[in-house]
Amino acid sequence: MTRFLSILLLALVFSSCSEFQNALKSEDPKVKYDVAEKLYEKGKYTKALRLFEQIAPAMRGKPSAEKMFYMYAQSYYKSKQYYSAAYQFEQFTATFPRSEKLEEAAFLSAKSSYMLSPSYSLDQTDTSKAIDKLQTFIDAFPNSVLMAEANQLVKELREKLEKKAYEIAKQYHTTGEHFGDYNAAITAFDNFLVDYPGTSLKEDALYYKFDSSYLQAINSIPQLIVERLHTAKANYATLVKYKPETKYKKEADERLVKIDAELQKYSK
Repeated sequence: MTRFLSILLLALVFSSCSEFQNALKSEDPKVKYDVAEKLYEKGKYTKALRLFEQIAPAMRGKPSAEKMFYMYAQSYYKSKQYYSAAYQFEQFTATFPRSEKLEEAAFLSAKSSYMLSPSYSLDQTDTSKAIDKLQTFIDAFPNSVLMAEANQLVKELREKLEKKAYEIAKQYHTTGEHFGDYNAAITAFDNFLVDYPGTSLKEDALYYKFDSSYLQAINSIPQLIVERLHTAKANYATLVKYKPETKYKKEADERLVKIDAELQKYSK
């Protein structure tokens, strides 16, 4: 019995392969469509795609075009080819604006872009594009059942941009010692705090802004040191006002003692 089932299974596999190969060679779009649809329903998206790609130009304007192009886009999405999926879903929404699949297609186009967003340490161009596409979806379908997921995806992407901006500012702080200039770090932390007022990294940003201003001050020429020491002291005050028991309290207080000692020298 087991042997019989194995033979039957092999026969079905070979039959399926043969049907696919015949469809690839066929000149009849209907044959290709029928086999592609069958493969799609079985979850064999890579094979289905090869047939959809062949018949797509001939299907435009035909009654079954909407269903075919939906399966075409879904096949890219299901096989994790997100660049192509984003494009095909976008084309679907433009071509079939009255489709019952419109909302889903618009969301999956945006989600495909979300899937292309790289690690925060890399270039974030795709992240910004994904946020724009998700926001377009949110604006177009404010009552969508997919709204909660769309908002969550936007939140994750914005946190990634936030982390990237913070790390860039932190890098300026690190390299300031080598270049003898902390202006870039101070400006970057200022911009970060303006751009992300609700950030979970606010305490860190305020400390490193203070530390950058402190390091800038003590390495300044005599004509600038007093003004910069006062600026650093003001940045210390901003930090402890925001978080009186900051995790950086020990380091910050040690810096403050040195600032006051330096100011005492110049007050005589």
